[in-house]
Amino acid sequence: MFLSKRRLLLGGMLITSLSVSAQKTPQKYLEKFSPVAVSLSQETGVPASIILGIAMLESGSGTSKNARLLRNHFGIVGKNNLAKRGFTYRSMYREYTTDTASYRHFTKVVMKKKWFATMKGSDDYEQWLNKLIRSGYSTAGQVWVSRVRSMIKKYKLYELDDAMKLAKY
Repeated sequence: MFLSKRRLLLGGMLITSLSVSAQKTPQKYLEKFSPVAVSLSQETGVPASIILGIAMLESGSGTSKNARLLRNHFGIVGKNNLAKRGFTYRSMYREYTTDTASYRHFTKVVMKKKWFATMKGSDDYEQWLNKLIRSGYSTAGQVWVSRVRSMIKKYKLYELDDAMKLAKY
């Protein structure tokens, strides 16, 4: 009886510990990458909320293997050198030299969209998400839109878009 209570207590402590750790990860990610997203937003006219919301979703707030091994925060497909570096993990996703390079490439991908000129500088993240999904950015459709929207709302990423309003492109 004592042993099972002890296991239950230890299990509960482990779950609580993991939960607290999981809550810290998005905050650490935001602290690290918000300045990058805001800077790119001011430079390109793509809202920081869109940049960070997609990055957080696609990279698991930096915890995914692709984010850790390839520095790919956006699920962008391309070549990588994992095999040459001795990794057995195989991935169809592009590798970047830095995390910031991944962010910068994402904004370049968005800027090449036909509709970009009409959206540049707009902080309406709902419209941005709809344009991205209609142009084929994700194959997950409205589920993807809903998940990115949830990230933006949960972490109040739309507040970062105020900096874009002050920028001159």
